[in-house]
Amino acid sequence: MPAGTLYRGREGMWSWVAHRVTGVLIFFFLLVHVLDTALVRVSPEAYDETIAVYKTPLVGLMEYGLVAAVLFHALNGLRVVAVDFWSKGAKYQKQMLYTVMGIWIVLMAGAFWPVLSHAFYEVFGS
Repeated sequence: MPAGTLYRGREGMWSWVAHRVTGVLIFFFLLVHVLDTALVRVSPEAYDETIAVYKTPLVGLMEYGLVAAVLFHALNGLRVVAVDFWSKGAKYQKQMLYTVMGIWIVLMAGAFWPVLSHAFYEVFGS
């Protein structure tokens, strides 16, 4: 570790970074969502074209990424609350992070087909 730095590079730091990154990604999704929904009042044809773009396989992968970001942000947020408000939270923060990651992986595996089935059928056919 370089002298004079607080960076430790351990689990807590990486979960902090991931929590901020997922929060920013969710914010930008919500911004785009509000803008594209408002488009229906300005130009219904442009709105229909935008929705057609959203049905492409690439956007399907991006939706899966959105699910990943929302799930991680929510689960890690619960962990942060536990660390802050549970008297033993700081002592068990690493174990709670691994638990969050385990739950996140299971939920992401369960979300794979429901989220990506449309993209799969679009690319490979029915």
